Amino acid sequence: MKGRWSSIVDGKGFDIALVALPLTFMLALSGVPLIYNVLMSLQQVDLFSLGTFWRPFVGFKNYSELFAQQETWPILANTAIFVAASIVGQFLIGFGLALMFSTNFPGASWLRGLFLVSWVMPGLVVGAIWSWILSGDFGVLNYLLRESGLINGNIFWRSDPNYSLLGVIIANIWLGISFNMILLSVGLSAIPADLYEAAELDGANAWQRFWTITLPMMRSSIGAVIALGIILTLQQFDLFAAITSGGPNDSSNVAQYWAWELSFRQYDFAKGATISVIMIVFVMVAAFVYVRSTRHEIRG
Repeated sequence: MKGRWSSIVDGKGFDIALVALPLTFMLALSGVPLIYNVLMSLQQVDLFSLGTFWRPFVGFKNYSELFAQQETWPILANTAIFVAASIVGQFLIGFGLALMFSTNFPGASWLRGLFLVSWVMPGLVVGAIWSWILSGDFGVLNYLLRESGLINGNIFWRSDPNYSLLGVIIANIWLGISFNMILLSVGLSAIPADLYEAAELDGANAWQRFWTITLPMMRSSIGAVIALGIILTLQQFDLFAAITSGGPNDSSNVAQYWAWELSFRQYDFAKGATISVIMIVFVMVAAFVYVRSTRHEIRG
């Protein structure tokens, strides 16, 4: 007994306990709902059978019916456009800000703090603010575009099918800039200053130093930021609920919002679960990229 207790307190048993406790917690709160969701996508589910686990098994019928629906492919295309445009916009602006703040100009710390406001604000609050900004009648964005001469009349960002998705993309880019800036700033701070000094002594200009030192040294950080950005963007729900509600006519609808709409508005829980399973696949791919990007950093 003394040997077993010693193993638990200070040995392999203790290591196993450290892993087993959080693993059990994750399986209970994440693994079980995930498995339940996958099973639901393979079953026939309605309001009357929602409370039971054993429901008629239909195989991949929900998947085939989902992809046969007319609105499926446009919504998936909207999802791809939303994710790609958001990631590109967040990364480019966030990287630019990280490079700017790395120069440590006077007041940089205070200004950097202002950019963190979007990160700490709840998504629904951000959505409500951008709903006002994107208003076609009195929105700030239309005012700025008119005063700068870029447009002549108002753009109804939330109700015009040609601009509704773009409006949510703009709001999501603003929401994710600070996240990208913080993580990329950490990556920039890890690059030794001696490398830049040696390159400058060798006659390398700013662009050459950026291309030959900054980007190669930031490769793992960039991969991690993009992978995490894809995961978070695929989970983005609040902005659509607060700004466009997926409309008009599904012009700004995306997979994550459609899954909720099918489940809790149309009560088609099986189709909602099917969309969620499809999204899980893409999230797992992004998670794999993230793990690959940070693998050598973990090994030290």
